Amino acid sequence: MDNSKQKLGSFAVVTILFVGVMLLYNWSSSFSDELVIFQKESLCKQSNITSSNIEVNRDALESALATASMGNKTVIIAIVNKAYVDQDVESDTTMLDIFLGSFWLGEGTRSLIDHLLLVAVDQIAYDRCQFLKLNCFKLETHGVSFEGEKIYMSQDFIKMMWRRTQFLLEVLKRGYNFVFTDIDVMWLRNPFTRLSNNETEDLQISTDSYLGDPWLRMHLINTGFYFVRSNNKTISLFETWYGQKDNATGKKEQDVLLDLIRSGIIEQLKLRVRFLDTLYFSGFCQDSKDFRAVTTVHANCCRSITAKLADMKVSLSDWKRFRMLETNSTEKPRWTKHNWCSQSWGTPIQTNN
Repeated sequence: MDNSKQKLGSFAVVTILFVGVMLLYNWSSSFSDELVIFQKESLCKQSNITSSNIEVNRDALESALATASMGNKTVIIAIVNKAYVDQDVESDTTMLDIFLGSFWLGEGTRSLIDHLLLVAVDQIAYDRCQFLKLNCFKLETHGVSFEGEKIYMSQDFIKMMWRRTQFLLEVLKRGYNFVFTDIDVMWLRNPFTRLSNNETEDLQISTDSYLGDPWLRMHLINTGFYFVRSNNKTISLFETWYGQKDNATGKKEQDVLLDLIRSGIIEQLKLRVRFLDTLYFSGFCQDSKDFRAVTTVHANCCRSITAKLADMKVSLSDWKRFRMLETNSTEKPRWTKHNWCSQSWGTPIQTNN
């Protein structure tokens, strides 16, 4: 009897211990699973916070450049302000309208819009850019307003040109090649088919008049259209160029770059600089002689936006008439005289037709 009770008691103790162990195991397993779930949720939340912070703190310029960039880190850059994008009561179009319209009317130019970065120097220009769903970047300049029209060689015009140079230096430092284009340049054909793809050529720059030799230093350069590759030599060039800003009273940045070229900066930095033929990269200073070759038309040698607008419209009409000619036509089209731009100076200028 006593033995039976003893056995029963022992069995009961073993049973209780077994049940206790099983309960402890199940609780431990459940706690472990909950801990893993908690850790996963915490890591997920931390990951989301980190991603969010990266997105918020992402450099705006780098993001804009990367979005507009071609595969070889090349972008097309144009700078705009209110005067170029906002119609006044007497106008039916803007400089930006004509600029973008030329990409539509040009040959092989429509897709290049995807690689155009519009740099706005005021809020209205930025808002207009976003409305058009283009690649946009807002360039802040504290204490200076670049909103209205900047008449050629006015103090505000000169300040805006130097701010442009400083900005483009920053683009080069980030490793991007770029074609810089003024808004008063009409893109009638894809310029990359005429620009050299030789990577040893550091700078290819437009001229007011072409002297027959693409390497001749005596050309009158025009900084309204040029292609520059990012490397140590071009960064040094832009640093030296911008460094002359405070010693260039009464000169625009283009004049200073011309002075640097004439004084030997090309040789000093071992740069290769090609001066572009106006047959392809023309302007109102010297028209292209061949509609079948012309690539860009710059409304240079012109003083005011009103005059530029008027003569750019006429030139686009000339281009549209050319496009309507039969392929085998022997007619030789000619550019209409740029009368508005001539009169903007008070005296006529000569154009080569």
